[in-house]
Amino acid sequence: MARGDGGNHPMSNVDSAWLQMEDPTNLMTITGVLSFYEKLDFKAVKTIIEDRVLTYERFRQRVVVPRFGRPRWVDDEHFNLRAHLQRVALPEPGGKEELQEMVSTLMSTPLDFSKPLWQFQFIENYRGGCALVGRIHHCIADGIALVRVLLDMTDDSPGTARARRPRRRSKPLGGGFWLPEVINEALYTVRKATGSLVGEGFETLLQPGRAVEVARQGANAAGVLAHLLAMPADPPTPFKGPLSVAKRCAWSPIIALDDVKALCKRTGGTVNDVLLSGVTGALRRYLLGRGCPVDGLDIRAVVPVNLRPDHAIGSLGNRFGLVFLSLPVGIDDHAERLKELKLRMDALKSSSEAVVTFGILNALGMASPDIESLAVKIFGSKATAVMTNVPGPRKELYLAGKAMRSMMFWVPQSGRVGLGVSILSYAGQVRLGVATDAGLVPDPGTIIAAFQEEMAGMLAENLPTAEAS
Repeated sequence: MARGDGGNHPMSNVDSAWLQMEDPTNLMTITGVLSFYEKLDFKAVKTIIEDRVLTYERFRQRVVVPRFGRPRWVDDEHFNLRAHLQRVALPEPGGKEELQEMVSTLMSTPLDFSKPLWQFQFIENYRGGCALVGRIHHCIADGIALVRVLLDMTDDSPGTARARRPRRRSKPLGGGFWLPEVINEALYTVRKATGSLVGEGFETLLQPGRAVEVARQGANAAGVLAHLLAMPADPPTPFKGPLSVAKRCAWSPIIALDDVKALCKRTGGTVNDVLLSGVTGALRRYLLGRGCPVDGLDIRAVVPVNLRPDHAIGSLGNRFGLVFLSLPVGIDDHAERLKELKLRMDALKSSSEAVVTFGILNALGMASPDIESLAVKIFGSKATAVMTNVPGPRKELYLAGKAMRSMMFWVPQSGRVGLGVSILSYAGQVRLGVATDAGLVPDPGTIIAAFQEEMAGMLAENLPTAEAS
């Protein structure tokens, strides 16, 4: 069994930052749900986890936080898979509502920090088949790496289910998150400049004048940093406020990806532009339903951007930056909203923002608690939601010889943000998931219903083409 460099070694700065952001009201846990048409054999699932998940050393290691110095990964001498793979059954009638309730409860429950920070729930009695819910702490890896771990458990056909071997996909899943891995032509120099800044700690990052001096070869990084620090706080809405322990989740029925692509072809937007427009419209509808004024309203979403190069596709850890996307919630017209979102997305694609925020996250792992708390407040105050999109496999997959019906996931809402939105495509389908703080938004299903209405309206309308707009 692969053990990597094994034993006892320090956690990276970025991974440490995500560990230290853990809070009882804001758990730093990524949650994924895989559902299946048929019942899986529990022993076969256990064998697959042993053969394909435990080959990653992180899944046999626990976190030790010393009084002084950085957190460390230490082999768990008492590791027992029974503590990480639990078997439960949904109450009758065993449908979507019951599964959403169970996942919401799991989202609100912290992992056991005396053991490796992950857990699977094998859930029986779901729609005539079963489901597998995985929870993995963000300090182990980012969302795109962990989706890849889940997919390592699967096969391309039912006949390969008995193969006792690790399965590694060497290619990215559709290119990463919403934005390209190559952020702009200056990526190398900006990353180099950001690395220099990180070496001097977070205090340097708070001094744009010093940043300019250090980042001579990537001066754009200092400009982006100054812009981030000067960015005003997001306006108050029902989505923002003090967080509670309880979380709620919901997910949409599937949407045919071909229908979305047909709309893209007519309007000149990308799949992400169209889906973002639907999400923005859904948030607008929800706010109107709560009696909130929305005219001229913009709210920001923090969007993760994959910075992992192709040669590191199979590695764990956190290799992403963050960008702030302003959502035009104040625009009611579908065509106008889509056009504006496309303009804003195109502007972000030429920004160095993601690389700079990666440097900030790196510095957080070395910073004092006071500086770290300040940074979390900065990130949290400037955004209302965390939004991620991972393009999943294009073809149907199998686990333990059974076809996978669907997959969904949610990343944690860092910086005390109470709203998380995830989009995941699978086998020609796309699905929206929403995770909320129960004290702020107790009814995430309302946002899901609004998204369905928005998408149905956009797909039914004869939106103007890019040439005509």
